[in-house]
Amino acid sequence: MTRPAAADHVSLAPESLLTGYVNGWFPMDEPGATGPVGMFESDPRGVMPIEGFSVPRSVRRALRVPYEVRLDTAFSEVARLCAEREEDGVWLTPRLVRAYERLHLLGHAHSVETWRDGRLCGGLFGVALGAMFTSETMFHRAPDAGNAALVATAGILARAGFTLWDVQVTSEHTVRFGAEEIAPAEYRRRLRRALRPAARPFVV
Repeated sequence: MTRPAAADHVSLAPESLLTGYVNGWFPMDEPGATGPVGMFESDPRGVMPIEGFSVPRSVRRALRVPYEVRLDTAFSEVARLCAEREEDGVWLTPRLVRAYERLHLLGHAHSVETWRDGRLCGGLFGVALGAMFTSETMFHRAPDAGNAALVATAGILARAGFTLWDVQVTSEHTVRFGAEEIAPAEYRRRLRRALRPAARPFVV
C-alpha cells in the first residue's frame, strides 16, 4: 500500500527529488497537475535482493538467445516508453519524465536497456545514490526483453557493490525473482547504511 510521505509534496527540482529519495520517499504524479509533485512511501516496502537475485528457470531458458545490454544510451526513450504503459502512465506524467531526464543529465538516473538487431526492445530506469538503486518502472516490446533488463540490472548492481535495490512495491512478477517485503522502518535503516559509501560507478 502506498501512502503520502511526511513531505507530502515537493518541487520537481533535482535537489528536491533527491532529498525525497534520501528520506525513503518516491514521487508519483497526477495527470494535469501543475503544482508540486506528491511524494509517497509504501508499507510494506518492496526490495529486490542483489546477491540473492534468482532467475526463474523459464526466464533462463528464454534468454538463451541473449539481448545486447546497453546502459544510458537511450534514457529518454526508455522513460517515455515506460510512461506509455497503461498502468504506469497514471503516475509517470510527461513533466515527471522530464524531471527524471534532468536527474539523468546530473548522473543520478540511469537506464538499463536491452537491444536486438539495433532495436530497443526493453528496459528499466531508476535513481542511484551511494550504494542504493531504486527501480522506477520497466517496459518491453519483445518477449522477455524486460526480464533481460532486470537480470542485467542485478549483475550491474552486484559488480558495482550496491547493497540496496528498492522496487517500492512488490508484484507477482518481481517476487519470482526474489523480491521481498520489509517494514518501512527496516527499509530506512538499510537506506541509511547504503547511502554512506560514495557513489559507485554504474557500468555494464
